[in-house]
Amino acid sequence: MIIVFNPAAGPRRRALLDPVLAALAARGAEVELRATGGPGDATRIAREAALPADRLIVAAGGDGTIAEVAAGLLDNPARMDFRLGVIPLGTANVLAHEIGLARRPEAVVAALLDGRLRPLHVGRIGEGATARAFLMMAGAGFDAAVVAAVGPRLKRLLGKGAYVLHTLRLAATGRFAPLDVIVDGVPMRAKSVVVCNGAHYGGPYRLAPNADLGASGFEVVLLDGAGGAGLVAQGLRLMRGTLHSAPGTRIVTARVIEIIGGGPLQADGDIVAFLPTRIQASCGFLTLTGPLSPTRA
Repeated sequence: MIIVFNPAAGPRRRALLDPVLAALAARGAEVELRATGGPGDATRIAREAALPADRLIVAAGGDGTIAEVAAGLLDNPARMDFRLGVIPLGTANVLAHEIGLARRPEAVVAALLDGRLRPLHVGRIGEGATARAFLMMAGAGFDAAVVAAVGPRLKRLLGKGAYVLHTLRLAATGRFAPLDVIVDGVPMRAKSVVVCNGAHYGGPYRLAPNADLGASGFEVVLLDGAGGAGLVAQGLRLMRGTLHSAPGTRIVTARVIEIIGGGPLQADGDIVAFLPTRIQASCGFLTLTGPLSPTRA
């Protein structure tokens, strides 16, 4: 198998990767570790990868790294023969929560070598040469502002706490203009928009219960309300698993979403574009290997 990995990852991430590598070797798996050197490397490695004997290419990292590898695989001529595996080394690991992949070496190795195969729809942001792939979610408004505020140094230092810190700060001080959104041709307005390819958001929290990674389409979550108290209340409902049914929340199924306005767009936890932008379902599917029996990630 080919494992795509960022060598700059810190000791906390190596604490999972090293036991996984040792367990794979103990089971006789042939592993080729491909190191990335900067942004875009994971995509290039996956795009140019020759088909390994076991047909498995593994993204070792967070949701952004997994999305980069997926983008490269989509452009690989042998993509239909590849299987995509995951070693969840990121902060939130939303995809791992979605498929029930626990962050334990034995669970990761079992998913890679003996896992259940499932289709994985890849969403698309933008068009033409600048189009960007994403796997779990893309968001504009308040959640994108939080992602933009979290720098890599603070993220390494505090982990998820960095997002909590800036969520509270922006809820108290930020002002967010409404966004004009066109959802499958229907105009709408919201203070925040999250286009969900999967059900989970921010880790273990379910934002769009009906979203399906194996379907070519999205659940679009439109959040109304502004001001500190309203934003904090939305955060608490998200953690309780009730935000999707709360007042001020609308969810619609769609394939093409245009977001008009200013500000950043986040996808899979990284700022990837600026508004206005177009998000659409694609005909791009990969084969994802995951646990036979989902567990707590």
